[in-house]
Amino acid sequence: MFFFFLDKHVLAMAIMRVLSSLIELTAAFLMLRANRVETALKINAVLALIGPTIMTIVMALGIFGLASKFPINKLLIIFLGVCLIFYGINK
Repeated sequence: MFFFFLDKHVLAMAIMRVLSSLIELTAAFLMLRANRVETALKINAVLALIGPTIMTIVMALGIFGLASKFPINKLLIIFLGVCLIFYGINK
């Protein structure tokens, strides 16, 4: 099977994304169960913190996985791109 040949960084990135999707799905069910706008907004606020955290972890895992395969100048460009993503999100 192809699972035996997965890169450990790719596997960790995929696991983090699955964890993120489970958190999002759980939050959606909690919103439906509460059936109140105020509670749904509170749950959504927590998700607003979790989403960027997961993205940062996944990006860091990917960059660590690339560290041995790319020269330092290309890694700096990738890091700059990630910084620009966060800058764009906050503006």
